[in-house]
Amino acid sequence: MFTLRGVRKSFGTVPALGPLDLEIAPGRTTVVIGPSGCGKSTLLRLMIGLLTPDAGTVRFADRPLTPDSAQALRRRMGYVIQEGGLFPHLSAAANVSLMARWLGWDRLRCEARMAELARLAHLPADALARHPQALSGGQRQRVALMRALMLDPEVLLLDEPLGALDPMIRFDLQAELRDIFRALRKTVVMVTHDLGEAAHFADHAVLLREGSIVQQGPLGDLVDRPADPFVERFVTAQRAPLAALDRSGAP
Repeated sequence: MFTLRGVRKSFGTVPALGPLDLEIAPGRTTVVIGPSGCGKSTLLRLMIGLLTPDAGTVRFADRPLTPDSAQALRRRMGYVIQEGGLFPHLSAAANVSLMARWLGWDRLRCEARMAELARLAHLPADALARHPQALSGGQRQRVALMRALMLDPEVLLLDEPLGALDPMIRFDLQAELRDIFRALRKTVVMVTHDLGEAAHFADHAVLLREGSIVQQGPLGDLVDRPADPFVERFVTAQRAPLAALDRSGAP
């Protein structure tokens, strides 16, 4: 689905990513993990064509992703940014249907698709009439997911989609999102810094450090067969809080 070869990206004099080679296979969920500042979001923006690599190539569905082709190819992708990125002056329905209306979908087609997606995302029907500030955090994320799915894209790209939610809402949405991914059988690329969240979703995990891939494969391999000391430290750091609770005897 995606092929990246020799990709590099810097911002001014600061290297952000690369050199990097990566294959994203169709029909599975790939989770990109790593500490803050390691290049996860930059990688996702390169894959959707919001950034152009300084060197190397990005291909989507065997077509080069370039400034000239990005707009057309982007319509085949759904993108959920951190905290949803909804337009505050538009209702939830207007946010979800924005691109479809721009492409000329009629009202009945838009309403039918939104009703279908509301059922899939477990969004109450009356929430579509509200503006983002009148929705809960979980509802805003459901609306953002519906917007990403509106055009029935081939691939979903999600950048820390649950990071701003409180733990209970996040837990519920993790289960719902996993069910949605399985039901739709789409290619999914998700960015997170949370190993537990990665374990919830990943068919394939990619661990970044300072813009480079340190290890990739089944998440169990990263946990049980770390490729280098950084991988082991990353896994241990994520497990440490739970281990401390276990030792304290907390319920």
